[in-house]
Order: sequence, then C-alpha cells, then structure tokens
Amino acid sequence: MVSRERWSSNFPRWFDWILEEAEIYDYGRYPVKGMGIWRPYGFQIRRRIIDIIREVLDGRGHEEVLFPLLIPETLLQVEKEHIKGFEDEVYWVTHGGLEPLDVKLALRPTSETSITFMESYWIKSYRQLPKKYYQIVSIFRYETKATRPMIRLREVTTFKEAHTVHDTFEDSERQVLEAIEAYKEIYDRLAIPYLVSKRPEWDKFPGALYTIAFDIVMPDGRALQIGTVHNLGQNFTKVFDFKIQLSDESHDYPWQTSYGISDRIVATVISIHGDDRGTILPPNIAPIQVVIVPIPAGSEEDRRLVDKTVKEVEKLLAGHSIRVKVDDREEVRPGAKFYYWEARGVPVRIEIGPREAKNGTVTIVRRDTLEKMETPVSTLVDELDRLFNSIYETLKERAWNYMKSKIKRTTSLDEAKSWVSERRGIVELPWCGMDDCAAQMEDMLEAKTLGTPWPREDAPGMKCPICGRDAVTWIRYSKTY
Repeated sequence: MVSRERWSSNFPRWFDWILEEAEIYDYGRYPVKGMGIWRPYGFQIRRRIIDIIREVLDGRGHEEVLFPLLIPETLLQVEKEHIKGFEDEVYWVTHGGLEPLDVKLALRPTSETSITFMESYWIKSYRQLPKKYYQIVSIFRYETKATRPMIRLREVTTFKEAHTVHDTFEDSERQVLEAIEAYKEIYDRLAIPYLVSKRPEWDKFPGALYTIAFDIVMPDGRALQIGTVHNLGQNFTKVFDFKIQLSDESHDYPWQTSYGISDRIVATVISIHGDDRGTILPPNIAPIQVVIVPIPAGSEEDRRLVDKTVKEVEKLLAGHSIRVKVDDREEVRPGAKFYYWEARGVPVRIEIGPREAKNGTVTIVRRDTLEKMETPVSTLVDELDRLFNSIYETLKERAWNYMKSKIKRTTSLDEAKSWVSERRGIVELPWCGMDDCAAQMEDMLEAKTLGTPWPREDAPGMKCPICGRDAVTWIRYSKTY
C-alpha cells in the first residue's frame, strides 16, 4: 500500500507509480526521450476529457480542423519574434529518404503561422467573422529540461489549440473573455481548481500582445500551467500581409487570438484527486464508473444465487448507460480486487455476497471517502445517480480547499521566500508595476513569476517591498514545473 507521504511529499514517485499501477501511461521505456504511450485505460480517460473539450468549444461556435504536422522553415520564420521564442525547441526534418530537402520542415511546435497562412486564403471579408478554428493534435518541442510524463514532454499528444480571427480589436478582446470562460467550464467539469493570471511581459507567448494563464498547485506544492489564452493582435496577419474588407469597405489586417490546453489536463485530474490508494476519477470521465465484485459464497446454492444477482445488477446498470464491469476473476481474492480498482480510481464499488443476494440489496463503497452503505437493488440506479453527483461535488470542494490553502498573500519578502522555498504553493506580494522590481523579487525568492491576478486586483495602501513605491496590484511567484 502506498503511503500518504508518498502522495504529497514524494509526489513525483507517486505519480510514476500510479501511471504504471493503474496502467494509464507507459513512460521511460519507449526508446525516444520525452515520449510516452497511452495505454487503453489511460486512453479512455484522455478520450472522455477530449470529449468535454470538444463539447465546450463546439457549443461556443468553434469548428474543428486538422492541419499538417510539417511546417516549412520559410513559413515558421515569417514572424521573427515567434520563431525566436521556439528556435531552441524545434525538431527539423532535413531529408526525404536519402535526399536532402530544399527547405527544412519543422515538426509542428504550434500552429499560429501555418493556420494564419491558410486563413489568408479562406477569409476575405468581415462578413465571415468571427471565425473560430481548433484542432487536437500532437506537437513536438525539444524540451531540454528534465522531462516528466504528461507534464514536460517532447511529444505533446493531446494539444488542443484554438485560433480565432476578428475584424476589430474589441472583438478579439471579447474572444479572450470567451476563451477564459470556456476554460473555466472545462476545468469545472473535471473538478479542477485554477488560478488565473496575466503573465508578465517577458513571459508572454512569442508574438502575442499578452498572455492569460491558468495555473494549479500540484500535491508537491509546485505550480503547473494548465492552459493559456493569448491575444495575438495583428502581429501574425501583418507579417503574412493578410487583409480583409471591413464594413466601411476599407481593408485592414484582422485581429487574432489563440489558446491551448495540453496533456497536463489529464495529469492534473489524476494528481489533484489522488490519495494514498491511487487516483480518484470524477464519474463523468471514469472509463468504468462501477465495478461489481462478487463475494465468494460457501455453498453451491449460494454461489448460484450470487452469480444470478451479479448478472441482474450488471444488466440493470448497463441498461441505464452506466459504465459497469464485473470482476469475476476466480484466482484473485476480493481484497486484492478492491486494491486493484481503487488504484484505478473507479468511483463506485459494489459488493454482492450471499447476504446481499438473499436480501435483494448490494453493498456500495464510494472511492473518494471509502464510505460503505447498503441499498436495495430496486433503488440502486437512483442511488448511483445521487452518488455520482456527490462524488463530483466532494472532489471539487476538496480540490478547491487544497488550492486555496496553497496561496499565501503577504507583504514580507522573508515570509514569501520561506513559503516558496518549502514548496508550500503560490505567494502573492504587492508590486509597483516596474519590471525591475518584479525581476528582483523573482531572484530573491528563487521562484518563477506567474504574473498578476486576472481580473486585475488593486493593492490599496500597500508598498512594493523592493522600491517602497505605492503598489498598483499583486504579483505571484511559485516553484514551477
């Protein structure tokens, strides 16, 4: 049994353990560093999360597309600030068979340039706008830091990137707000807490006017970026000389936004809801929502009765579209089965033995609290519906309480340094708005600047701890991945 300490203070080992134990993701054995393999159980979790992303984006007028993996060097280099931000991370294809290529081809690190290039052919008038595209694809970045499964990869296999086009700056700003609300809906449906920040100027997406980011505090106290939203302005449309006709019949460069989510969303679900027994999955994304474990019977008559009841309950649940599995492995004892399915995070376990079969009841164990209860088979479907909602709400409340406990607002640099050096979470300090002061705080804290609260929060009566000037807002720091 894995200990609670392993989950919190030794979180990286816990995370590696659960990916292997629950057969979610195989990492480290494939002979290319920074690349992992989704195993069937993990793939089902991933697929259901992607289904939520698609449902939210489709419901807000986005259209799914699929662009080529390869981007010509000439296209990638059009926006100089953009390529400069990625030049150390690009994988290049230089040969086709044994023949050197005339133009190097990049394995897609992101798609702003390739999508803008094609949009310039497709979009000619304000009447076609706003236009919202997205794709869910693999991207490749030559990550030189220590790679981590799902968190820091060289192939990101679940990269949702949305790209939008607008006829005015004001409409692009409206789209940023819509994207933020869409992300909140996605994370809320996964019971994932988040902190929204405006990234500092020096850490915005290359080529963007500004970047808004979603962060979460992981079980080891380090912050993890789980989503970003960028207002790209007219930077990409200008370099591609992409103009449209406006309502007054003039022509100008359209405005763009982009926003992305990666494999980290899956890592977050697995991690933030976990405990010493393994992961705990919200019922809406669990590949198996209910596992039925028959309890061995003494007599042949009791055994037949248990088997009959198990089959009836399985049919009942499947008939109500509940994802159910019967673990009828005879060679495995019930206790080992409990451990097996708890590690995989199955929300509800049903135990059926001779007593339950004779009484027309089942014993239910909920994964999040391990609370046991007995309920009649006649009311089981309604009880499970209530339980699924209760498990979701419990996970959400627990995750948000944890997140809030990991955010410290202080005016003391010493207190802030102690907080982040002990990896206790995110610290907020008053800030005058000067980049030099933010950089000094970053150096003194030996932490990363996450940015300022979004929406902006004033800091009335506060002083910048570096220069002593009046603070205009708060600024956030944390150890990060």
